[in-house]
Amino acid sequence: MDIVLSEIALRLGVATIAAGAVGLNRDLHGKPIGVRTLGLVGLSAAVVVLLADGGIIHTTMSDATSRVIQGILTGIGFLGAGVIVHHEQGKRIHGLTSAACVWLTACIGIVCGAGQWRIVLVAGVLTSLVLLLGRPIERLFHRFSHHHRNGDSSGTTAADQSDTGPHHPGK
Repeated sequence: MDIVLSEIALRLGVATIAAGAVGLNRDLHGKPIGVRTLGLVGLSAAVVVLLADGGIIHTTMSDATSRVIQGILTGIGFLGAGVIVHHEQGKRIHGLTSAACVWLTACIGIVCGAGQWRIVLVAGVLTSLVLLLGRPIERLFHRFSHHHRNGDSSGTTAADQSDTGPHHPGK
């Protein structure tokens, strides 16, 4: 069974958007995680599930290959954890998106190893979109929620609001 490119884009796109929406909710509630991090995690999980069970190579994946994938995904978590830094001053956490990128690149590497270039292509495009648009989306929603909560239309600029979320508390 061969899945068409549009079905791959739909599955990966919905996973990215749904996970990114959860990330937006977390960001707006002051949690140290947002659109980019959870969008990338959702995309990563969907990439590997699509590879393993999406009908693409389901009949040809050996038990050994499955165990290798499991080992990679377990082990890469330790590497990703190494890029997360917690600062006591201001309770700032840095590196969550970088950790998600580490996990995503492992997933993309797995899919490259399986030779599933259409999945790699769609995942690459979605990754670029999440990394480029995630922060501006968070800033837009912060600005909107700040104006809505305060009934403020006093001309507060995006720069005034862009650093008030959990990624930059106290600024």
